[in-house]
Amino acid sequence: MKGVPGVQPNRLEEAYTVKHCALSLVGEPIMYPRINEMVGELHQRDISTFLVTNAQFPKAIIDLDPVTQLYVSIDASNKDALKAIDRPLFGDFWERFTGSLKALREKGQRTVYRLTLVKQWNMEDENDEEELCQYVKLLELGQPDLIEIKAVTYCGKSDASNLTMKNVPWHSEVRKFADTLCERTNGEYGTAAEHVHSCCTLLARKKVFFKDGEWHTWINYPKFHQLMKEYYASNGEKTFSTVDYLEKTPSWALWGAQEEGFDPKETRHYRKKKTKTLVGEKSMSP
Repeated sequence: MKGVPGVQPNRLEEAYTVKHCALSLVGEPIMYPRINEMVGELHQRDISTFLVTNAQFPKAIIDLDPVTQLYVSIDASNKDALKAIDRPLFGDFWERFTGSLKALREKGQRTVYRLTLVKQWNMEDENDEEELCQYVKLLELGQPDLIEIKAVTYCGKSDASNLTMKNVPWHSEVRKFADTLCERTNGEYGTAAEHVHSCCTLLARKKVFFKDGEWHTWINYPKFHQLMKEYYASNGEKTFSTVDYLEKTPSWALWGAQEEGFDPKETRHYRKKKTKTLVGEKSMSP
């Protein structure tokens, strides 16, 4: 990355010291038989852990040691839609799914439902009462601390997927869906944060994250690592919970903030684009 326009030397140097690890994206990390050992190695190095599961292995969730933040992918609100979207391998996929949500409820640390919205698949109509009620029932099962609602990312044409850019919702649509779902929780959750460029919003459980009139959805990483060291030193007897490593949400990250989720201390790099022209036309580039 050295020499790439927009890359800052100090940030490049900082990147050589790993501080966070996302256990997600490819495959099902919770299936790895030595996952607790791997998580432990990361924590011993003061590296935070963000693990995402597709909610098909409830026992593995129960047996999982504490991680910084545990996500469950909620790709649909009901059995038929989940089968169509995820194409699950197991015949009892719905029982595994709901069992995983129940297991998530018993975890003591930060838990998240991740809803990836796909037009014409799982967000036909944000005013569809039946679908919204189904999502609320799933919330009641797992009682997650946080709900991350984001737009699907289109990665190009693929034989494994028939998605197109038409399936990608705008941030305004994601925001409206999140706001409507939040209303259906009868005040249990609040619209806490958003990042417009990422088409991502965050709902948070008020009784956990809303303190003295302010949101505390960020993570105190030094405190988390201290708590994990104490957990391991006590052979898991000294436990802790979500509230033990909260940090105040900065004003620029809040829902509706003028900065739209961008840290004002940072400088966004805009790449100069050259407009493609047809033969015989003049270029629009300087």
